[in-house]
Amino acid sequence: LPQAPQQYKQLLMVAGMERYFQIARCFRDEDLRADRQLEFTQVDIEASFITPEDIYNLVEGLLKRVYKESLDVDIPTPFPRMTWREAMDQYGSDKPERRFGMKLTDVSSIFENSGFKVFSSAVSNGGVVKAINAKGFGSASVGQIDALTKTAVEAGAKGLAYIKVREEDWRSPISKFLSDEEKQKLTEALNIETGDLVLFAAGPWEPSCDILGRVRLQCAEFMELLKDNTERDFLWVIEFPLVGWDEEEQRWVAIHHPFTRPVKEDEEKLLKGELSSDLRAQAYDVVLNGTELGGGSLRIHERDLQSAMFKALGVTEEQAREQFGHILDAFSFGAPPHGGLALGLDRLVMMICNAESIREVIAFPKNNRGADLMSDSPAAAEERQLRDIHIQVKLPAKK
Repeated sequence: LPQAPQQYKQLLMVAGMERYFQIARCFRDEDLRADRQLEFTQVDIEASFITPEDIYNLVEGLLKRVYKESLDVDIPTPFPRMTWREAMDQYGSDKPERRFGMKLTDVSSIFENSGFKVFSSAVSNGGVVKAINAKGFGSASVGQIDALTKTAVEAGAKGLAYIKVREEDWRSPISKFLSDEEKQKLTEALNIETGDLVLFAAGPWEPSCDILGRVRLQCAEFMELLKDNTERDFLWVIEFPLVGWDEEEQRWVAIHHPFTRPVKEDEEKLLKGELSSDLRAQAYDVVLNGTELGGGSLRIHERDLQSAMFKALGVTEEQAREQFGHILDAFSFGAPPHGGLALGLDRLVMMICNAESIREVIAFPKNNRGADLMSDSPAAAEERQLRDIHIQVKLPAKK
């Protein structure tokens, strides 16, 4: 059960532990990348009678001292804060890289009645048209445009609409579909000048933001916008969605975990079963230069609110009793308000060292396939080993 460690943390608070921190070794089965390993270390914090402000002050003080002690760098506090919706809308990411501009702009109103049906139909179906202006990148090569298109497609787009702005014309596969009025409004909305590259995403709001956010980061890489940039941009991203709709399973799922507390204004909606992606959680991430250093939330501590959350996620009363009876019983005794946060220790060290990959700061890291090449692990298991753990391998019959 992936939520088991979360329940143990909360049960300690209910039992009167009041507060703790631990340096915990963790294993997480997720896609590997430059800032993620299967095995990693967390600084895990949980406390009773705590507010988000207490968490912010605690973590800001910790990071301020860490940077002073390790690099003799003074980190300004308090860190700025941005809601999840603002971060997605402006940067297309819940861990926004803000050290360069190129913000996402909503240009939906320009294309409500456009002759370009891809854009107009997106708007008429309740979606958006978002755009970014990569200033001065109109010289992008065919290979770079192909790479940006591939990034967009991998993120779920059907393609990538773009405009290269030249002195004599707008070079683009979609240019012929745009009226002079639409071009004029786009120029004003995006401050378009000769030599710019304009890129678009159209469709539902969140996927469009995500697609364009990824394209934005790749543009910055091609344009070397962060080369030799030594700025440290700390940021809190707050008020993440409480629940999201899973198209595959056709049900609501918890965005963080099912014990995350909604903001006060949204508690009544959860209790009434009025679910939407607009419900906000008292959840927060601390971000540095587009990398999440850690995250956490305030937790639900009342039995009726927790039961409403389980019901919202499609967990029946019988299933809740069977799987989560211990924590529901604990809440019925009068649990204290509580919450916490966990910082990724390896990732923080990587950022302090300005390393390209988290593997550079881990003694015996796994490769990008999760393998340990030194010990040749994972390796083939012997029949006896499989028998000891009651696993039987049945090969398909040969044709």
